[in-house]
Amino acid sequence: MERLIDLFAPRGLPGSSASRANIVLLMQLRWTAVIGQLITIVVVQQVLGVRLSLAPLLLAPLLLIVVNLVSASVVLRRQSFTQGELFGALMIDVVALCWQLYHSGGATNPFTFLFLLQIVIAAVILDLRWSSLVAVNACLCVLLLTFYYHPLRLPVHHAGDPFQLYIYGSLLCFVLAAVLLIVFVARLDLTRRESDAKLAALRQQAAEEDHIIRMGLLASGAAHELGTPLSSISVILGDWSHEPAIAEDPDLAADLVDVRRELERCKTIVSGILMSAGEMRGIAPAVTTLRGFIGEILAEWRPRMAGELRFLDSIDVDRTIVSDPGLKQVIGNVIDNAVEVSPGLVVIEAWVEGGRLVLTVSDRGPGFAAEILPRVGQPYASTKGRDGGGLGLFLVVNVIRKLGGKVAVDNLVDGGARVQLAIPLATLAYEPRKGEDNAGTPHD
Repeated sequence: MERLIDLFAPRGLPGSSASRANIVLLMQLRWTAVIGQLITIVVVQQVLGVRLSLAPLLLAPLLLIVVNLVSASVVLRRQSFTQGELFGALMIDVVALCWQLYHSGGATNPFTFLFLLQIVIAAVILDLRWSSLVAVNACLCVLLLTFYYHPLRLPVHHAGDPFQLYIYGSLLCFVLAAVLLIVFVARLDLTRRESDAKLAALRQQAAEEDHIIRMGLLASGAAHELGTPLSSISVILGDWSHEPAIAEDPDLAADLVDVRRELERCKTIVSGILMSAGEMRGIAPAVTTLRGFIGEILAEWRPRMAGELRFLDSIDVDRTIVSDPGLKQVIGNVIDNAVEVSPGLVVIEAWVEGGRLVLTVSDRGPGFAAEILPRVGQPYASTKGRDGGGLGLFLVVNVIRKLGGKVAVDNLVDGGARVQLAIPLATLAYEPRKGEDNAGTPHD
């Protein structure tokens, strides 16, 4: 039932294309034509007293109903349609209208002008070649109906002045065409504009990913270049630690320990960049759990904070995952931004919802500026006033997006900002190899 409901709601269908939405709108227009034709036949036959050939006239609505039912089954299985298929769908409507008019007065029937509606629809949803074919076929139908048709058998009180009846029919046809143009053609054009907007968003995403690739190449190159000087500094610091003047001075010895600790941190960062530049999951991935993964991040950041890094554990069931160094790095970027503006308190909360790990990082800082909030995640969108600002969240948004997740940012009511990461568990799931258990431990 839900799929049938979605079928007749063409706007916002996940994974649907503009061509699919156009097919759905043509189906809706066809249902409208069926209802309109049946009502018109009843009114003309019973109210106006015009004798109609009911058998051929009722055949067209019956055909359109069958076509719509078949189309519905096809639309439920497919997400896109070719221009030729859209042309075929429109030509069914053109031929059905021509059949109806042939058995009801031909070109003397004022509803002949409904062919213009078909031409307008074709101009909106088809390219020039296919829409021209629709226009040519519609013109040929009108030409045929001008010379070949079954005339209407009017009652006596209308036979004396058939033009007056034609005027009334033309008025009704004009109103009907105006309503259908507004309702359907406007929606077809909206579908086209939405498709253009999605295409522009995909182009923007491609440009951002190209920017990330360039940054990754620069980062991995810099990491390789930094490896040699960092190793040299490590050797020099090792030699200094054995110097009597330094060993006998407690302050210098303490400073040397701090420098060596920071040097090890730099080497760890460089190693992480080189690891992330290759395969995110190596031959021997680090298997852990959700709580273990978050615990590793907390253990890394708590010693580096002067204030409190508070963790709110709302995970219902712990799950086995692969520890992703790239994901750990982007979460660290979010924490780093929060610590910079709120060194006294940063709150992390985690829970699982809808097959996703939801992780929020909240701070007590000034929050995002109003003009920056809509642009968060774009490169260089920052109010920090320094070169390269905004790249941290830019990387976060794009890495999470590559994992199939989403990033949301907002300002808290009582002050501060919140960044929410929603990461599909499927991208972190661990599938044990033969001979291992779910924790990645080999069986005896």
